[in-house]
Parts: sequence; C-alpha cells; structure tokens
Amino acid sequence: MSDPGSVSGGAGLEASAAAGVDQASHLDDSSQKQRKPRSLWSDAWGELRRKPTFIISLVIIAVIVLMAIWPTLFTSVDPRAANLDKSLQSPSGDAWFGYDLQGYDVYARAMHGTRASLLVGLFATLLTVLIGSIIGIIAGYAKTWLDSLLSRFGDIFAGIPFVLGAIVILTTLNAPSENPGQVRIITQVVLSIAVLSWPVAMRIMRSATLVAKQQDYVRAARGLGASPLRIVFRHLLPNTVAPVLVYATIALGAFIGAEATLAFLGIGLRPPVVSWGVMISESRDYFQSAPHMLLFPAGFVTITVLAFVMLGDAVRDALDPKSR
Repeated sequence: MSDPGSVSGGAGLEASAAAGVDQASHLDDSSQKQRKPRSLWSDAWGELRRKPTFIISLVIIAVIVLMAIWPTLFTSVDPRAANLDKSLQSPSGDAWFGYDLQGYDVYARAMHGTRASLLVGLFATLLTVLIGSIIGIIAGYAKTWLDSLLSRFGDIFAGIPFVLGAIVILTTLNAPSENPGQVRIITQVVLSIAVLSWPVAMRIMRSATLVAKQQDYVRAARGLGASPLRIVFRHLLPNTVAPVLVYATIALGAFIGAEATLAFLGIGLRPPVVSWGVMISESRDYFQSAPHMLLFPAGFVTITVLAFVMLGDAVRDALDPKSR
C-alpha cells in the first residue's frame, strides 16, 4: 500500500511528485526486504495467544497431564488400599472425596485413574487419525475407482452405531475364562474406539486432499515429474493436516468420554484398571446413598472433555483465515 502523504504532496509540483514516488518505492522495496514471510502456523499461534479460551483450556489440560504422569504429586494414598470400616463415608478432612463401597479413597483413585482415561483417549485418537488420514489421502489423490472403493468401505464402518459396535467387538475380545492384564484391557478399548471412529478422519482428510491437489503448486510438481509419493508427503500432507489436527483435538476429549460410557456399560475398562470410567461404573448402584462416588469422577470427565472441546474450537478458529 502506497504512502498517502507522498501522493498528496505530488499534486503541486511534478518534480516533488516524482521524488515522492521514488522515495515511496524505495521504502516499499526496503520493507519487502526486511519483512519475513509468515506461515499459516505462525499466524495461528499469534491468534491463539490472544484467545482466553485457549489459555484456560491449555492450563486445564496441563494439570490433567501432570495428574496422569505424576499422580503421587497430588496424593500419597494408595488407590488400592481398602478400608471396609470407612465404606461409603462422605467427604471429610481425611478423604476430600470420601470413600467408595470397598473403602477406597475416591480422591486417590481419581488422581491415579487419570492415566488410564487419558491413555485411552490419546492412543485411540492417534490410531484413528493415522488410519483415517492414510486412507483419506489415498482416496483423495487416487483415481476414481479406488476413491469410490475406499469411500464405500468407510461408509460401512460409519454406518455402525458406536455403542452397538463396541459391544460386539469388546464382548468378542473379552473371554470370560481369562483374566487379562491392564495393558490388554486398555488395548482392547483403544482398538474398538479406533475401528469405529476412523471414517470421520478419513472423510476430513479426503476432502482436504481433493481441494489441495487442485492447487497450482501440486500441478506444477506433477508437471515437473515428481512422483506421487513425493507429492503426497512434500505438498499434500503439510497442507491438509490442519483440519485433521482440529478433529484430533476435539476427538481426544470425546474418546475419554467414550471410555467412561463403555466402562459404565460394563464392557470397557474394568478392574484391576483404575480409571474415571471404572469409578463411574462402580458407583451406579450407590448414587442415592453415596453420590460422591459418581459426582467426582464424572466431574473430572466433564471438565476434561470440555477443555479439549474448547482447545479444538480455538485451534479451528485460528487455522481458519476466514474467521479472522
């Protein structure tokens, strides 16, 4: 944009106008040399730092991650130390969240249960995004018949109701005669969530790939003889990851809620695993006599899901140039 002062000054004398134009062009050239190119990610980060919702959600998530990594920073009580004399006791100074039926400290179990709930959400999100992104970018970039085949394949899984599909998968994997360890129990829940959720990530990646492959830089790379693999990793993937990142942020919170739902139904995580969903499942028959058994773990699930949804909304607005 030219300097208004130089334009108005040139209305009097031709010589001063020419000098003003030369000076303006010189300043413009200097500013262009000094100006550094800005990327979408740098603009998004600058936008995120000004959003209170982003800061609040990031602080909440940071505390939750700290609880998952180092629960002993928040409590020194063993979450599996039972004291039947204190069964169903209400919150007090000795136990901030009270005790459950077995005499377990609800606060200690909530702190230690953060890890399993967060691991399920994190690994389910990573697996969902990985499967969906690979299939989506292949479908979006490939020829028509392969796109149709992969899209119909995704529609089959998308048409399966989540709860019904999870019941079928988890009841098939859970043999009554076995006593699986914590790793296997968590792995089964992660796989069931990912198998039923990847079509959403696939559709998002496919749509972004269809738009990106029509851009001039992709056509130029194809014209210069670049291989499809190079085009995908060098040009398509960096320019299609933003919408998938937004979905992943929101999905992580949703999958933590899904873990609690499956555990409540008795088909998800179960003892010896300690998680928020397991605590909610164990409290369903004692809500009237000991509501604290349900309210505190359910509160952690609600706050965590809300934090990730707020973070996802903030990231989506920051990565969308039309919103600015």
